[in-house]
Amino acid sequence: MRISTKGRYALRVMIDLARNGNDGFVKLQELSTRQQIPEKYLEGILGTLVRGKLLEGARGKGGGYRLKVRPEDCSVWQILSLLETSVAPVSCLDDEVNPCPRSKSCVTLPVWKELDTMIRDYLDNVKLEQFARNTPENEGKVPDGENWNCGL
Repeated sequence: MRISTKGRYALRVMIDLARNGNDGFVKLQELSTRQQIPEKYLEGILGTLVRGKLLEGARGKGGGYRLKVRPEDCSVWQILSLLETSVAPVSCLDDEVNPCPRSKSCVTLPVWKELDTMIRDYLDNVKLEQFARNTPENEGKVPDGENWNCGL
């Protein structure tokens, strides 16, 4: 499993909006500058997040983007599942129906299924709010104080 650049950028932008979007819409240019993501590339990511109903976009003066969900209700899984084609640990789990002709006799498949479930459950339990509460003093740490080197 490897999270794409789009997935990582989407998570960074969602965290940025959770931290800085309390006063309304945040302009694309502000997000692009703060996150050091090219505007054109960021537009595509934001469009996907809007279509996925995680963000609201508005055009014109005073427009931009803001969260459509509460940070405590939005999981990393919700964000990544919109941007990633798959986060499955093996390709045979990419689709709902396993296309592998060996799936019925594969002795390793239960391990991959369990790992897939663990990944999804973990990402579903990490909420945007956990990142939004981090301040520069405790950046990179989860609220309970454990180190959290997430590579964002």
